[in-house]
Amino acid sequence: MPASANPARTSTETGTGAAATTGAAATTGAAAGNAAGTQPDYRVEALAKGLRVLSVFSEQRPTWRITDIAAEVSLPLPTAYRIVMTLTAEGYLDHLPSGEYRPGVRVLTLGTAALRSLDLVELATPKLQQLANTTKETVNLAVLTGDQVLYLVRLRNSDLVTANIRVGSLLPAVHTSIGKLLLAFLGEDELAKAITGESFGGTTGPNAKRSLDELRPELAAIRAQGWATQDEELAYGLRSVAAPVRGENGAVVAGANLAVQSRDWPAARITRELRPMVLETCAEISRLLGYPGS
Repeated sequence: MPASANPARTSTETGTGAAATTGAAATTGAAAGNAAGTQPDYRVEALAKGLRVLSVFSEQRPTWRITDIAAEVSLPLPTAYRIVMTLTAEGYLDHLPSGEYRPGVRVLTLGTAALRSLDLVELATPKLQQLANTTKETVNLAVLTGDQVLYLVRLRNSDLVTANIRVGSLLPAVHTSIGKLLLAFLGEDELAKAITGESFGGTTGPNAKRSLDELRPELAAIRAQGWATQDEELAYGLRSVAAPVRGENGAVVAGANLAVQSRDWPAARITRELRPMVLETCAEISRLLGYPGS
């Protein structure tokens, strides 16, 4: 594909021109709509195309080439090229040495803002902060997405070994206390759909389960007792205990945990001292969400 002398500037100008043209058309359409007594159409087609381009990026495929983007969203290649160049110039996409593109920092910032705006996060954070202040340990809130857990809140003790986890991070559900807790409350069909052999791959701790058949007895126990632990399954030296957060109808909508260093917290001590506090905190959050149960 031929490159212009300054593709970012050219594409930005082109995108602006397209938006201006579309805006003029929208204004004309609005006037016509008002004259006819119908609802005006304020759709900006250039913006819609840009959002369609951004929507192709996912956990399963985080990087794309322009030719593949054009085919995926059914855009002419020159149009896709101008949109990608504009998004790159504005910081919404990063151009990799391989020639592929990935979401940029501005997309991540928007995603984090969206997560923090959730009612669940707003209601839960003060209770989670109280738990963190009381225990001086790391507190997390996460939800299940496929075979992974997505972190919505993380209040980290600086001594914790998993320092690279932050809001928006995804971790394998089968190796985390919150993940196992949320999997335990899935129906059998949902569980089979979410968890495959690939769900057990990647770097793990020494006690990680290696298959769904191996994990099933623990999931049954978690469902019966209402809480879950993780004992050096995600990483060496890390333990945690999790409890469910329930919505108004009683369904488990999220999980919260306390994560600690195994050298300081034997498993029996976690169950004895930390488990009741996590359960109480999650019960309080559940009540804030409208769950009437204890």
